Amino acid sequence: MPEVVGVRFRRAGRIYYFDPGTLELKPGQEVIVETSRGLEFGEIVQENKDVAEKELVSPLRLVRRVAANSDYQQLAENKQRETEAVQICLDKIFKHGLEMKLVDVEYTFDRNKIIFYFTADGRVDFRELVRDLAAVFRTRIELRQIGVRDEAKMLGGLGPCGRSLCCTTFLEDFGPISIRMAKEQNLSLNPTKISGICGRLMCCLRYEVEHYEIAREFFPPVGEKVVTPNGQGKIMNWNVVKKTVFVELQDSSRQEEFPLEEIESLETDKKPPEKSSSSG
Repeated sequence: MPEVVGVRFRRAGRIYYFDPGTLELKPGQEVIVETSRGLEFGEIVQENKDVAEKELVSPLRLVRRVAANSDYQQLAENKQRETEAVQICLDKIFKHGLEMKLVDVEYTFDRNKIIFYFTADGRVDFRELVRDLAAVFRTRIELRQIGVRDEAKMLGGLGPCGRSLCCTTFLEDFGPISIRMAKEQNLSLNPTKISGICGRLMCCLRYEVEHYEIAREFFPPVGEKVVTPNGQGKIMNWNVVKKTVFVELQDSSRQEEFPLEEIESLETDKKPPEKSSSSG
C-alpha cells in the first residue's frame, strides 16, 4: 500500500493525501507540496501512514520539502500582495458596474495564479474584468463564484451560540440541512432562530437529529391517551433530552411533566428508551 501524509491548506479545510517521499513528517509541520495548480504551502495533519489504493485520487503528488525561512517570507509577501489585490479588484468591479461581491483573494504559493472568490445572485459576465486584472498582475487569473456558506467559512465570525462558526473551526464539508431536522427536535421554525450568519439553516441542526429520530420511536405521539401517577390524560409535548413528557390531566385540564418511565400508554405498548450516559 502507498505511504502518504495528510495535508491541509486552510483551517477546517479538506485533508489531501501526498507522497512524503523520504521525509518522516509529523502533525503541525508545514511543508511545500506539488498540486495541480503549482506549489502550495500546507500543514501536516496526518503523519506517515499506509492507505489503500482505492482511497487515493491519482496522481499522488509529492511533498517537496519542509517549509524553510525563505518559504515563510514568501508566504508573508503573498499575503501582502493579496491585500493589495483586493482593493485593485474592487476598483475594477466598480468600474465595470458588475453585480458581484468580492469575498477573498488568494495567490498560489508560487504566484503562478491569483484566484478571486466572489458571490453573486446570478451569472456574471466578467470577461472584461479578467482582461483588466491580467493586464495589472501579469499572471493567470481565475474568478471563482462561491455560495454564501463558503463565504461564511472563508470569512469566519460568531454564531448565535456566541462561539466561532463550526464551518470555520472544524467542519471540513457542508452536509445537507433540512427544515425537517428542526421539526424533529421541536425547535422554533422561526427563520431568524434556526439560520446561521450565512442566511442558511444552521449546520448544528445535524448534530443531534439522529438521537431525536431514535428517541421518537419510544415516545408516545402527541394526543395519545396515557396513565400517569396523577391520573389519566393526553400527551401534549415531550422533552427528548430530559426524557420527559407533558401531559394534560383529564380531571384538572392542567399540564404536568412526568418522566417517560412513569407513564403508561392506553393505546400502544411502547417501551421508554434506555438511559444513556451521553449528554444527547
